[in-house]
Amino acid sequence: MKAIIIGYGKMGREIEKILAERGHEVVLVVDADNSAELNAANLARADVAIEFTTPATACANIRTCLEHGTAVVSGTTGWTERLPEMQALCRQRGGAFFYASNYCLGVNLLFRLNRQLAAMIDRVGGYEVRIGETHHTQKKDAPSGTAITLAEGIIDNLSAKRSWVNYAPGVEQAAHRVASPAEVAPDQIEIDSRREGMVPGIHTVTYESEDDILELSHTIKNRRTLALGAVIAAEFLCGKRGVFGMDDLLQ
Repeated sequence: MKAIIIGYGKMGREIEKILAERGHEVVLVVDADNSAELNAANLARADVAIEFTTPATACANIRTCLEHGTAVVSGTTGWTERLPEMQALCRQRGGAFFYASNYCLGVNLLFRLNRQLAAMIDRVGGYEVRIGETHHTQKKDAPSGTAITLAEGIIDNLSAKRSWVNYAPGVEQAAHRVASPAEVAPDQIEIDSRREGMVPGIHTVTYESEDDILELSHTIKNRRTLALGAVIAAEFLCGKRGVFGMDDLLQ
């Protein structure tokens, strides 16, 4: 497989290592200082592009790949209000696009367990739910894409919840911000976002009743698991057409 890496931060470097370990070729690395090299001629050299950049640049990067017929895997979070637009472009162009908010296998198992638990709680009642997420201080946006996916899974299966809000002390780029947990309405899910040290990622879904507390929790130990998942997604995507996610890969 010939790959282009778009975004050469810590994730991009880890992806580069894993591509080499698995016998793939990196034909181009694109970062902020050479973004003009993401063009038709270079994209034609690649089977797939793997994109981990910023919310401000992800959509344009994905569009460029799709418009030039190159399959693209993206793991950038914080821009997903435009995800349906990119999925529609992929279908229109007959391209291939894979998106996940988190490429860790354990996290995607958590997503499935989360949906199942929300449905069971909906049947028995009596529990309030909240989500906590902690990441390293270099992650500027909040909440994490993983936390949003967890919240959406709950909303789809728990009739008492209709939306989510974010409590993110000290984080400037927080979406749907509330000043304190006290402002969370009964039909909203509170996502508490924290930025501490070099934490790769901790996510916890907590259900609490008057009598007990039930939690689902996942901790990422290092970025390698995320990079490996993204490379496996790229291998899966090669030769396909359509819009895909981790559920398609796991099945």
